Amino acid sequence: MSKTAIVFGSTTGNTEGVAEMIAGKLSGDVSVVNIDDMSTSDFESYDNLILGTSTWGSGDLQDDWDGSIEDLEQADLNGKVVALYGLGDAESYGDTFVDAMGKIYDAIKDKGCTFVGQVSVEGYEYDASEAEVDGQFVGLPLDQDNAEDETEDRINNWVESFKSLLK
Repeated sequence: MSKTAIVFGSTTGNTEGVAEMIAGKLSGDVSVVNIDDMSTSDFESYDNLILGTSTWGSGDLQDDWDGSIEDLEQADLNGKVVALYGLGDAESYGDTFVDAMGKIYDAIKDKGCTFVGQVSVEGYEYDASEAEVDGQFVGLPLDQDNAEDETEDRINNWVESFKSLLK
C-alpha cells in the first residue's frame, strides 16, 4: 500500500489547516506532518508528497521550511509523485504571490519526481509569482487573506485533478 505525506510549514496555522483539509479528501495511508518533524530519510519513506508553505516577507520561504529545505533537497525523490500548495496574499504582496511554493519547486524539479496538481493562472489577480511556469502555477495557490471563500472549492477541484495519479 502506498504512503502519502502532507508536509506543511505553518506560522499562523493556515497552512496546517489546509493540510488537514487536503487529508480529509484523500484515502489510504495519509499522514499530516510538520516540516520540522521530517528528515531526508522521512521524505524517502513516502511514495507521494504533498508539500505546503506560506510565503513571507518579500517572497521568502516560511521559517520552518527555510530551516529544512536542505533535507528535502538531499532526499532521493526519484519516482515519487509530488504536489505543491502555497498560501500568499495576492493584494498586499501581489509581486511575490506564493513565491515560496516556487522556491520548493525549484529546489526539487530536477530530482526525478513527477509533479501533479498544476493550476491555471486564470481566476487569480496578482502581479508576479516565482510559482508560475508556462502560464500555470506549479501547484495550488491559496489566498486565505482575500479569497478564503474560494479555498474549499479550490482544494476540492485540485485534489480531484490528481488523486487518481497518486501511487
